[in-house]
Amino acid sequence: MKIRKAVIPCAGLGTRFLPATKATPKEMLPIIDIPMIQYIVEEAVRAGIRDIVFITGRNKDSIVDHFDYAYEIETVLEKKGNAALAEVSRNIAKLCNIITIRQKNPMGLGHAVLCAEPVIGNEPFAVLLGDDLIDSSVPCIGQLMDVAEKLGSSVVGVMEVPEKEVTKYGIVGGTRVDSKTTRVHTLVEKPVLGEAPSRLAIPGRYVLSPGIFDILRKTAPGKGGEIQLTDGLKVLAEKEKLFAYEFDGTRYDTGDRMGYIEATIAFALKRPELKEEMAKLLKKYVQTLPGEKS
Repeated sequence: MKIRKAVIPCAGLGTRFLPATKATPKEMLPIIDIPMIQYIVEEAVRAGIRDIVFITGRNKDSIVDHFDYAYEIETVLEKKGNAALAEVSRNIAKLCNIITIRQKNPMGLGHAVLCAEPVIGNEPFAVLLGDDLIDSSVPCIGQLMDVAEKLGSSVVGVMEVPEKEVTKYGIVGGTRVDSKTTRVHTLVEKPVLGEAPSRLAIPGRYVLSPGIFDILRKTAPGKGGEIQLTDGLKVLAEKEKLFAYEFDGTRYDTGDRMGYIEATIAFALKRPELKEEMAKLLKKYVQTLPGEKS
């Protein structure tokens, strides 16, 4: 399975981050000084993908603009002698080819993926969700692409979560192939406690065959009245082989406020120019907490 294109759904309303997302797309909220969506795109590009399909909604134009040249800013920076920063801006535009499709109604993740069919056509493709940052030396989606090519099948990235958290995710169940790979037999979207087939959760990375499109067309709305990708994947696992791979890397749920804060801290501590000052700030505020020594 040779993957040339990645689909990134980004049509959601971002209500968990209101009021910040009232006029700014959630995907454009920065982790320090880089929008979350750029990290997702860079992961795909590092894995060798050059064609990125954004499934957008109304008021999301700034996402696309971010990956274009900004001649006014770049010209001003050049004139002020800051050529290095101007090049930072230009390099974003050089990352990849951007293709956009408007999801006119918010009908769920499965519907968002289906919207990409006219661009994807009859070839396998990657899906990366913008709510999940995965920090890894080998891009998470690249790990899945390698497994998909080896097995010749669709693959979902999974991670083991505590039992109390299975209600937050799509959960897979199946038969172990090796220490990191499971042949998927069933999937359940946000199961109630005690009914999850395992603790292997899908945090938002997929490599899928084009067969998923015909399945999604026939998928009835599920939880929340939306077309759930998990429901489509369950049928895909029955019609074709579907595997789950426990990827290497640290995942941050940036769709959650605490996950977003954690990602900001973690990424700041990885930046050489910020690490020392960030560590000092953390110590300063921890020492002022009730019960801590000042």
